[in-house]
Amino acid sequence: MLSLDSSSIASVALSRDGEVLSRFDTVDTRSHAEALAPAVHDLMAEAGLTGTDLDAVLVGTGPGPFTGLRAGLVTGRTLGFAWALPVHGVCSLDAAAFHVAPEALAAGHAEFVVVTDARRKELYRRDYRVHEDELGPVITPLGDPRVGPPEDVPALPCYGSGAGLYPDRLSHAVPGFSDLHPSAADLARAAWAITSRGQELSTDTSPLYLRDSDAKVPASPKRATR
Repeated sequence: MLSLDSSSIASVALSRDGEVLSRFDTVDTRSHAEALAPAVHDLMAEAGLTGTDLDAVLVGTGPGPFTGLRAGLVTGRTLGFAWALPVHGVCSLDAAAFHVAPEALAAGHAEFVVVTDARRKELYRRDYRVHEDELGPVITPLGDPRVGPPEDVPALPCYGSGAGLYPDRLSHAVPGFSDLHPSAADLARAAWAITSRGQELSTDTSPLYLRDSDAKVPASPKRATR
């Protein structure tokens, strides 16, 4: 499986049965379009793979800013079309939640929040409940993803890059996770956790923008003068 996520950083991963074989992650949150396609090319070439060797493409659906999130979704959909592969979507915050689930269980946090930077002094967030079965940690989303100021985040342990941005404005920012962004590698592991329990991956790759676009069509055309 080829996975792509551009909801925060730009990242690409190749995986087999949930095992990440190779990955690429930027540290820049503003160069998604420039980074993704070359990263896919390089990872595929290094692995000696072509599109016909893949079973599916997986994309992170956000939430995320318009420009960055679109880059990953369009790249994933285009590759799926070109290679005649199914394209699946997973909420990017869910991928980060699978990443922190073992630590949350170990800390006794049966419920927690993943928070990432939404800019404009706001956070993207989603609340989760976690438990363990014979296959490992299992997360259950508690509602839809949201965006808002740090003060709107519920009084639960907060994991993710957003916790490092506003530790003094959150009731329980868990230290040690300020560099945690949704990634293609975690997306692949989350997808495997879902399918290994007999569930189907969604084919809905609609972006979770959560905000209206900043670009607006003028209400009336401007008058041209000489």
